[in-house]
Amino acid sequence: MKDYLPSEHRYDTMPYRRCGRSGLKLPEISLGLWHNFGHVDTFETVKDILHTAFNNGITHFDLANNYGPPPGSAEENFGKILKQSFASHRDELIISSKAGWGMWPGPYGDLGSRKYLMASLDQSLKRMGLDYVDIFYHHRPDPDTPLEESMGTLDQIVKQGKALYVGISSYSAEDTLKASKILKDLGTPCLIHQPRYNMMDRWVENGLLDVLGDEGIGCIPFSPLEQGILTDKYLQGIPEDSRAAKSTGFLQENQVTDAAIAKANKLNAIAKERNQSLAQMAVAWLLKDDRITSVLVGVSSEKQLLENLDALKNKNFSTSELEAIETILKT
Repeated sequence: MKDYLPSEHRYDTMPYRRCGRSGLKLPEISLGLWHNFGHVDTFETVKDILHTAFNNGITHFDLANNYGPPPGSAEENFGKILKQSFASHRDELIISSKAGWGMWPGPYGDLGSRKYLMASLDQSLKRMGLDYVDIFYHHRPDPDTPLEESMGTLDQIVKQGKALYVGISSYSAEDTLKASKILKDLGTPCLIHQPRYNMMDRWVENGLLDVLGDEGIGCIPFSPLEQGILTDKYLQGIPEDSRAAKSTGFLQENQVTDAAIAKANKLNAIAKERNQSLAQMAVAWLLKDDRITSVLVGVSSEKQLLENLDALKNKNFSTSELEAIETILKT
C-alpha cells in the first residue's frame, strides 16, 4: 500500500472563515459524509475523495453516528482512513459527529437524553479510533427532553474532553436562542448551527440567521444543492440513474416538480453567464452571506468534489444578478 503524502500546497488557495465569535476557522467548503461513504460504497473511492479533499485545503470532515449505510459505517471507514493516511495530521483536521436520530433499538437510542448522547458519542469515538471529536452536535431537537438536559450533556461532553466544541442542527430560531443562553451560562458556548439551507429551502432566513449573527454562532448549511435539483442533473427531467429515480433515498420523484425544474433552468442560465455550473453558483450564493462559516458538500467522486471547489473562484454577485435570482426563486 502506497503511503499518502498530502500536497505541500494544500493551504494555498482555500479561504477559511472564523466560526461565529470563536477562535476556530473552517474552510469555506467542508466535506459531509452523509451519503457515499458507507460499507455499501467502494472503499478506495472513499479514500480517494478524502485524500483529494485534504490536498485542496478541506480540513473539516462532518460525520454522524447514523451515516452509512449501514448506520455507523461512514465513521468506521473514516476511522480506517484516518489511521492509514491522516494519523500524523490529526491536529490539522476538524472532525465532527452528531447524535439525535434513531441509532439502536429501544428507548435509549434516539433523540436527546443524556443517556443517548453520551453513549452515542462513546460509540462514535470507538468507530473512528479517536479520543475526542472537534465538534459534537445534537443532531435535531427533541420536544420531549428538557433543553437543559440535552445542552447540559453537551457541556459535560466538553468538560470530559470528548469534544472541543459543541453545536446543534435543525433547531428553530427560538430554540437556538434558548440553547445558546443555556450553554453560555454553563460556560460552553454554542459554536455552530448546521441547518438545511439552499436557494430553494430558505427557512433559516426567517429569524435563524439573525439569531446566529447576534449570538456569535457559526452556520454551516447542509444540502446546498437541494439533493441534486440545483445541479444540471435534472434540467431535462429525471434520469434513470439519478437519486430521484430510486424508490429509497432523500430525494423522491414527486419532489422534482415541473416548477422546480423550470426554476433550475432559469438559474442555470444565470450561472452560465457567470461561467459557473448551477451547482457552483448555488454554493457561491450561500457564501455571499458573511454569517455563513462554511458550506457542507456531499460528493460521490473526486471529480464532483473538484467541481464544487471551483465555486470558490467566483463568489461575487452583482446587484442585478441577485435581483434576477430572487425573481426566479419567488416565482
